[in-house]
Formats: sequence, C-alpha cells, structure tokens
Amino acid sequence: MKAAILGTSGYTGQILLRLLLTHPQVKEIVPVSSSKQGEVITAFDAGISETALEKLKATKSKCVDIQEAYKQKFDVVFAALPHLKSAELCAPFLGKAVVIDLSADFRIKDADLFEKAYGARPPREDLLNRAVYGLCEWYHKEITQSDLIANPGCYTTASLLPLLPLVKEGLTAGPIIVNAISGVSGAGKKSKEYLLFCERSENLWAYAPGKTHRHSFEIQAELEKINPKADLFFTPHLAPFIRGIAATITVQLAGELTQEEVFTIYDRYYGACPFIGLRKTGIPQTKEVWGSNRCDIGFHVQGTMLYLFSVLDNLIKGASGQAVQNMNIRFGIKETAGLAVHSSL
Repeated sequence: MKAAILGTSGYTGQILLRLLLTHPQVKEIVPVSSSKQGEVITAFDAGISETALEKLKATKSKCVDIQEAYKQKFDVVFAALPHLKSAELCAPFLGKAVVIDLSADFRIKDADLFEKAYGARPPREDLLNRAVYGLCEWYHKEITQSDLIANPGCYTTASLLPLLPLVKEGLTAGPIIVNAISGVSGAGKKSKEYLLFCERSENLWAYAPGKTHRHSFEIQAELEKINPKADLFFTPHLAPFIRGIAATITVQLAGELTQEEVFTIYDRYYGACPFIGLRKTGIPQTKEVWGSNRCDIGFHVQGTMLYLFSVLDNLIKGASGQAVQNMNIRFGIKETAGLAVHSSL
C-alpha cells in the first residue's frame, strides 16, 4: 500500500508517520507539509531513526508540497490538517484514493450545526453526506464501504464509547453530564499564550462549559442519531500533562441496575473489540493506555445513578491510531495491524 500524510509536521501527522513506518501492509509513504517542504523528516523530528526511513525513499525522506502529492497515486490519504482547511485540500484525492480526514470538516452532517460549532459553514458542504463517521466500534460496516472517512475527535471518542451502549439500550433518563480532562497536546502544535509552559504547568483549567465547546456539538449529534431527546452537558478541562484524556460521565438511569448487569451490557457491545478495555472494578487511569490505541472504560453504580470513566491517549485512539484503525478496517487488514494494544510503561 502507498500512503500520503497531509500535515506531517503536526503532532497527529508525526504520530501517523511513526505508526505507518512500522505498519506491515504500508510499503511507501509520502510526507506532505507546506511549512516543511523540502526538509528531511529527521531535521524536524529527530525522534525517528534514520534506519526506519526505507518507506520514504521515493522522496529521499523529504516533505513535498501538496501540488506534488496531487500528481501521484495513493491507496490511502491521511489529512492531518486544520479544521476548515482540510476538506478543500484533501477533496482532489476523492475518487482516486481512500481519504481519512482527521479534522472536523466532515464529522457533522448538519451544516447549520457545524456553523454553530466552528463559526463558519462547512468548507465542502457538498461532500458531507458522502463521509462516514469513523468511530470504529460503531460504524465498522459503513467504514468498509466508504472512500471518505471522518475520523472522530479525541474528546468525542472518550465520551461516545462509554455512552452509546446505554443510549442504544434506552437506559438513560435526564441530562448526561460529561467532565473530561485533556493533555496539552490536544490543542495541537500552535503558538498561543495559554499553551506556554508557565501558563499550563501546575495549573488545571475548565473552559467552554455546558453546550459551548465545539466537540459537544459532535457528541450531541451522534447521541441524537439514537435518541433525539439526549441532553448533553460537556465541560472540557486542560491539565498540565502532554498526552491523555480522562472522562467522568454521570448518567441517571431509567431504572436500577447492578454492577454486574452494567458490565454484561458493555461486554455485549465491546467484548470482541480489541481496543476497548472493560473494567469490572476500579477506575482506569491515563497511564494505563498511554501509547496504545485502547479506550478503557470503568463504571460505578449507585442506585439509579451511573458513573462512567473512560481514558485514552488523545494522539493515538483519539486521533492517529484510530485513523490507522479505520484504514485497517477499510482495506480488510487485521484491525490491530500496526497498533499497540498495550500501554507504554
């Protein structure tokens, strides 16, 4: 397989490159970057060993611009580009390759809702209905048949995976409260004052509470596909660590359930999923999934109140890892190929 990575120099692009360099089915990679055009990969990412760059020999391990990429043929194109720009840049590959977009440009089907979330109309509104939402454990069949896959957001993945089985079973009653904490890498590689070390170190910050964060629109839209009355209140937090997301979700149940009954429900949905870890007891921690493509889910029942806990690596299962998982599903490759099921200690 031949793959292109648009936006190689960003965090998700760099992680994608690492994953594809060791993927058994990917034989050639073309790194694309407007800001690093002509630069050798190891010049801005010395963490990659020179001995691992055999798959980049066609470009002599250098980044090319997107116009050069348009001239080539690929099996799969990963677009790790900014929101509101990605759709336009990756659209010319449609019909020629499978496109897996890591931005939000194709995630929300309702153009008016997208505008509320991102302050602008979708850049390629005409393509929204063509895209499949790439939450792997829920849209597996659709992914196998699509040439345009909208990779979900990190907060969204950490929230939807624990919530969807309950909503699907009609077990929720009342508002759904999600409080999620992310590492600083979730904000991407950009120069902003609030991302400076002195601002983030020793500091925990809640922002965009309730129904104002852009990911809340994405989560709400997916919940409403199952239950139009689902009522979400989402508050993100920024924590002084690099990678990881931990979500604590509070749900009022329609009736009492035991801990064992809750586990049975989740096991029915996720028992065969290689990248979902279910906990009968205990609360999962971010260090237990760091570097892996896993989302671990725990729960605690108190009468008709259910507390859900989920953790994932925001750069892997929350971004680049799930993108590779989508590729594996789409091309009929073993789902775990090139992806870690264990955390990095």
